[in-house]
Amino acid sequence: MQPRERITLEPAFVLHHRAYRDTSRILDVFSARHGRLTLFARGARGPKSKLASLLMPFRPLLVSWSGRGDAAQLTAAEPGGEPLPLPPRQVLPGFYLNELIISLTTRHDPQAQLFADYSEALRRLCTDAEPEPTLRVFEKRLLAVLGFGLDFPIEPRGYYQFRPHEGLSEVREDAPGAYSGRCLRALQEEALQDSESLDVARRVLRQALDHCLEGRELRTRTVARAMTRRGLQS
Repeated sequence: MQPRERITLEPAFVLHHRAYRDTSRILDVFSARHGRLTLFARGARGPKSKLASLLMPFRPLLVSWSGRGDAAQLTAAEPGGEPLPLPPRQVLPGFYLNELIISLTTRHDPQAQLFADYSEALRRLCTDAEPEPTLRVFEKRLLAVLGFGLDFPIEPRGYYQFRPHEGLSEVREDAPGAYSGRCLRALQEEALQDSESLDVARRVLRQALDHCLEGRELRTRTVARAMTRRGLQS
């Protein structure tokens, strides 16, 4: 029998949590050196629990656990840095990032750079007035991890179609679904500073993400559409 794995003070974020029995939680955690994993936090919902307010999304943590696979037990948690208080209008974008990681990464697959990119995206959501550039840059970097990198030669004056199975192909300006090379270059360089570039980035990245999701719908997208219909989101 393999010995139980013991990890101490690993930088991590809680992506999602749900109730387990009377006083415990099941945590979806994204860690710096161990990737995404599930932890059982016993007693984390009890009236005397010191962890109840700590084990929440968007808080940098240092977590310790014992065990292997999907039956590991949280043994300790403490703050891992300054809190990242997202403004109310940035909370849904933050949960969108979390859902992307849960939906598109593999458990126990270390992704140190993606962890750094996620941390950076949360910090930007705390300070930037508009979430769109931050979301698009994170989507681009996540897709690179999934094998859909956007490192391709682009002529800024050209026009291109994008197909997830094939990538980009140069086309005439009036071709259906043609994207401006200038805007694609802006996405490649993560310099999304105008509305046209942001729109092209959103559409191209949506195509690639939908391909990776294989028909699965993201709940945060559904919520965002409902809020837009009700006039609750600008």
